[in-house]
Amino acid sequence: MNSHIPFQIPLSVSLRDDARFENYDPQGNELACATLKSAARGEGEPFLYIWGDEGVGCTHLLQASYYKAQDLKRSAAYLPLDELELMGPAVLAGMERLDLVCLDNVQAVIGDAKWEEGLFHFFNRMRQENHHLVMAAVGAPKQLGVKLPDLESRLNWGITCQIHSLADEYRRDVFVKRAAARGIELTDDVVKFLFSHSSHEMRDLFDLLDKLDQASLSAKRKVTIPFVKEVTGM
Repeated sequence: MNSHIPFQIPLSVSLRDDARFENYDPQGNELACATLKSAARGEGEPFLYIWGDEGVGCTHLLQASYYKAQDLKRSAAYLPLDELELMGPAVLAGMERLDLVCLDNVQAVIGDAKWEEGLFHFFNRMRQENHHLVMAAVGAPKQLGVKLPDLESRLNWGITCQIHSLADEYRRDVFVKRAAARGIELTDDVVKFLFSHSSHEMRDLFDLLDKLDQASLSAKRKVTIPFVKEVTGM
């Protein structure tokens, strides 16, 4: 596809502006990150399936792939199927024209005969166009309970990678770096307090950081333990 021709996606989906490879720690997930970056560039294996428990970063990685492709002036789309389930597989019509398509939360539509058939045909169209397709779900293909055998075979066509959760020491490091990038200085005591009183899932930690950042800017106060307690009720 001519990447200079704009492709208007008639959808409204949620994307985090800060979902980038630069602020994702690849510790333990180096192969998945390298393969996704290649896909964003239009190189390497055309099909990639990543999976892992909620909060390990699958959504971050798919959105990072989308943004990377966009930065390279390549056409791309990010589609969270849990948000688009009710629209039916017709939402995929024409998407094969894009250089890169990222399908998130695939498990949301598995078991629906129309969706499974739609995904099967979409795989074939993407292959025919020689474009890249990356998918993410909460389980490996064989764990999803796919009813259409042909679709299950398609899900196993390319590279399959499990996304592993970061150890707490790496989560803290990522959290502190993300805060520093926003100009927020966190003392060791504040970080220890936050990790002792909040979820350790990166998505929850980033949401917490967003909340503290906004409150800090509004109140023009530093992020201290008393301030954290005041803002979050911890």
